Order: sequence, then C-alpha cells, then structure tokens
Amino acid sequence: MSVAEEQPDELSAEPAGPAHSVEVELKFDVDDDTPLPDWSGLPGVVSVGAAELRELDAVYFDSDDLALAHAGYAVRRRTGGPDEGWHIKGARDAEGGRVERQWPLGKDTAEQGVPDAVADALATLVVASRLTPIARIRNRRHAFALGDADGGLVAEFVDDHVVASDERHGVERTWREWEFELGPAAPASADDRTALFAAAVQAVHAAGGRAAASDSKLARTLGA
Repeated sequence: MSVAEEQPDELSAEPAGPAHSVEVELKFDVDDDTPLPDWSGLPGVVSVGAAELRELDAVYFDSDDLALAHAGYAVRRRTGGPDEGWHIKGARDAEGGRVERQWPLGKDTAEQGVPDAVADALATLVVASRLTPIARIRNRRHAFALGDADGGLVAEFVDDHVVASDERHGVERTWREWEFELGPAAPASADDRTALFAAAVQAVHAAGGRAAASDSKLARTLGA
C-alpha cells in the first residue's frame, strides 16, 4: 500500500512516468497451521475487514548475473490483485521502505519480455537485452484491511501461501508467510509508527509467527 507519492530513486525518469508508491512493511515466517493474529491491541485500529482472496502470479526478470538483485532492485510482471501490472521495486531506504514504480499490463505477456518503458527505466542498471525470467512466484493471498475510526486504512495484513520456482535451476519451494504493510491512514510520526509496528510484532509472536528469515519472496525463491 502506498504511504507516500513521487519519491525519488536512482532509475531513469520518463516524461509521462509510472505510478509511484513507497512500501513500508514487516514480514514474518509462519507454519501451515499457525492461527491468525489478534489485532485488537493495535493502536489506532478499530476494525478488521473480511478476508479478500487474491490469486497472484508473478514472473521476475533479471540478468544471468543478477545485476538488479545485487543493486537492490526487482522487476516483475504480476497478474491478479488490485495492483497487477509491471513493477520495479527499488532498494530499501534507511526506514525500511522501498520505492515502487508500476506500469499497466496492457496486452503484453511475460513471454514477450520486459516492455520498453520498463526497460528504459532500468537502463542505468542493466541492458534490456540481458533481462530474462529468473523466477515465478504464485501466491494464494488472503488480505485483511485494518481500519481506523474514520474508515481509513491504517495497515493491510496479508496471509500468503506461496509456490515459487527458481527458473534458472528448476527448483520449486513452498512456504507460508505474513506481511504487515502500512496504509494511507498509518501514523505520520516516527514514534507512532514504531509503536504500531511494535504492537504488530507482539501480536504476531503471540500467534506463533517469527521474523522472516529472508528479505523478500524473490530472494527466498532463489535460495538467498
């Protein structure tokens, strides 16, 4: 979910650029039978929405030497969910957020490769002709909206069941994980955000979750 707009990054700029957002989230590893957390103790959260099912299917692209990954970037084509499209995720900032750029799918397919607009934005990092599919991540996601008293989205909690394939080595991995991502109505101050995150971590640990061993789904898919 977006918590800021038009943030600068190191990618090439386009005259009519894509949508921008900043992703600020926590990630947790959980077992298949771990019950969902109790969010009643989170500051500012007064409601938890019903589960929204999203069937997500993403193909990730990089060079054979993983030039984008080593620079802290990821590019994917994802179908399903409210933000389907082409995405470029940037390196994390000092607060743990990641700038994300998004383009619509159009009529392209993953087999057609990276669209020109996306490739142009990556030009300072990698030559477009070197980009090839490196991973496919399919995710059965249940999303829950955590709302405030005014109906604003404080955070989104998602329960992910992942089937991921390392396209380079033909290795498939499956796991379950949770994400807790700030929404537009998240606290504005750093202290209040810290308190919200601390309460979320406490709720997750009480349910049996634990800190994620991997920084991202892509890294875990590739064995990192």
